[in-house]
Amino acid sequence: MIAPSILSADFAHLADEIAAVDGEPGTRADWLHVDVMDAHFVPNLTLGLPVVESLLKTSDIPMDCHLMIENPDHWAIGYAEAGAHNVTVHAEAAKDPVAIAKDLKAAGAKAGLSIKPGTPLEPNVDVLKHYDTLLVMSVEPGFGGQKFITEVLDKARTARDLVDTGHLKLLVEIDGGINADTIEQAAEAGVDCFVAGSAVYNAEDPARAVEALRGQAAPGFAHARR
Repeated sequence: MIAPSILSADFAHLADEIAAVDGEPGTRADWLHVDVMDAHFVPNLTLGLPVVESLLKTSDIPMDCHLMIENPDHWAIGYAEAGAHNVTVHAEAAKDPVAIAKDLKAAGAKAGLSIKPGTPLEPNVDVLKHYDTLLVMSVEPGFGGQKFITEVLDKARTARDLVDTGHLKLLVEIDGGINADTIEQAAEAGVDCFVAGSAVYNAEDPARAVEALRGQAAPGFAHARR
């Protein structure tokens, strides 16, 4: 699955940028990744619920809202109620992540839990039993265009093993520095969904970039599932 991140899109023409990855099945994005930042949890400010509500009217690509914000216990439910397909909160910010997961699911969304590069996976495994998605950050959250942190792939491998052995039932997603040079190794580590910003929206043809990334992930994905 390829989830283009509109953090790298032209904010003055977001509807057009979404349309650019909303084409034929081979070039169509699987999810649309929306980074919500509050300038408190991370040192950047992007967009919030009103913009997400507007974006939901422009396309039926499932929206993947990544909340890099303080107090997600209060704010996350609004994104689910608005119609987001997957709403991800950070383990480092959530006060009661189990309650958040239950609330998101009750509102009709999938629940995602994200961990920063320096946050270990193991203390969060029991909490992840309540979640549908694990988002492994492969850069420090806050800004696009950063260099991929290879070391986080160990967390993806561990999560994949836990899924394959039935200890967890979730989708493994990765975000940060995903491009033609990194996507195959991420796929080989067991990642299911790849968030790609610059690799899609800095390309001349974003739809073809989505198609190319999907193809580049395939060899690693096949190897990981042997």
